Amino acid sequence: MARPTLDYHVKDLALAPEGVMRIEWAAREMPVIGLIRQRFARERPLEGIRISACLHITTETANLALCLRDGGAQVALCASNPLSTQDDVAAALVQEYGIPVFAVRGEDNATYYRHIHQALAHGPQITLDDGADLVTTLHKERQELIAGVLGGTEETTTGVIRLRAMAREGALRYPIIAVNEAQTKHLFDNRYGTGQSTIDGITRATNILWAGKTVVVAGYGWCGRGVALRARGLGAKVIVTEVDPVRALEAAMDGYQVMPMAEAAAIGDIFITLTGDVNVIDRPHLEAMKDGAILANSGHFNVEINIPALEEMSEAKRRIRPSVDEYRLPDGRRLYLLGEGRLINLAAAEGHPASVMDMSFANQALSVEYLVRRREKLAPGVYDVPRELDEQVARLKLASMGIRIDELTEEQQRYLSSWEEGT
Repeated sequence: MARPTLDYHVKDLALAPEGVMRIEWAAREMPVIGLIRQRFARERPLEGIRISACLHITTETANLALCLRDGGAQVALCASNPLSTQDDVAAALVQEYGIPVFAVRGEDNATYYRHIHQALAHGPQITLDDGADLVTTLHKERQELIAGVLGGTEETTTGVIRLRAMAREGALRYPIIAVNEAQTKHLFDNRYGTGQSTIDGITRATNILWAGKTVVVAGYGWCGRGVALRARGLGAKVIVTEVDPVRALEAAMDGYQVMPMAEAAAIGDIFITLTGDVNVIDRPHLEAMKDGAILANSGHFNVEINIPALEEMSEAKRRIRPSVDEYRLPDGRRLYLLGEGRLINLAAAEGHPASVMDMSFANQALSVEYLVRRREKLAPGVYDVPRELDEQVARLKLASMGIRIDELTEEQQRYLSSWEEGT
């Protein structure tokens, strides 16, 4: 169905039929967002609300967008990473579902930010972000739009870090719910989703055998835990590097070697960064690495590996496989950077499995509804997902899996709420 009046920028609308099939396939693994979508279609809680969303344009995101649309919202989408867009999905959203999308896989930096501005031209009342590029652009360059914004959500750790910095400085001018902090998000999406999809992306890019390899995981947050667990499950020897003593202790108690990156650099075969910080792998580490070392990033931005230093150190560079760049150093060593240092699970694979994004995006949808219903009752700041929404997502997910759980009896509830009974 042609939509000649719709503003959009995608690679090719002819890709839409394939995108529709893949969106439908993902929906099979997203029963929670499906149930919310059915309710939204009946109740229309987002009627007339304009939403600008800067997210990875994937099959899972498409199902979130359709849920919000069926709830009455007017949704505009742009990409939150230049290499994460699935072009067939972007085409399908425009051509078949009438949702404006501004995203082309492989877009340059200027196009990336032009697309953010095009999504903001929608005049959002709600923002959805993954990494906070849309929110920071809005605050820096489109401040005239802020008065009309009711609130927003943020999907990932890096974005939450940036938004909390804005809040501390008094720069954040509307409330944002940190969806990343929901238990049904970080316990499952970050651990199981990132764990599986990161290994998947590296495997697709390189076709390596993991068994027997020494894998260095930088960062032992929920994402790092997931990657370490999956790498060990495939037979790899795992080293963890950390700056947080509690997480380092946890990694050691979980059975991993723990050491500084300066020591791990000379040992590792594969290096995976998942910290949300800059130059976690820096020039001295690159100088110590052995011939053939593979470098991959699964943090949000391509800053965790010092790519400018790698470029300066190298005398030659060539793309030896899709998503694999070989850097040859003057001493003959070769280092391999995957996916240009961007999110490897999306640069070389399809991102998280739909079944974990089901919970993340259910939190997104319910948080948007929460913000709309409360409207101007929340002061500017970063908020956790309300516990009742988190638990609602968990209960819906359990029900979709055919799992029943116990409920507290009245006696048990009284006991837990009292202080008088002891030994």
